[in-house]
Amino acid sequence: MSNFIQPFHLLVIAPAGWLNRQQQVVIDYLIEENRVLKDQLEGQQLRFTDEQRVRLAVKAKVLGRQVLDDLETLVTPDTLLA
Repeated sequence: MSNFIQPFHLLVIAPAGWLNRQQQVVIDYLIEENRVLKDQLEGQQLRFTDEQRVRLAVKAKVLGRQVLDDLETLVTPDTLLA
């Protein structure tokens, strides 16, 4: 096999790169939106339903503590992973 990119590889790589960029733009927006919402709460305590707690905990466990520590979460990583 040669070191050159085959046309098929280009057809796969180009859309994958575009999708990755689009996903990162969406993630960046959602992170900023969370920061804005957190600023607006200014110390007010949120009340979550049991269903909401479970949904957040399931997603948090997949991410893990290190990622959660880097994010501006509405709930502390300790609470999410408990």
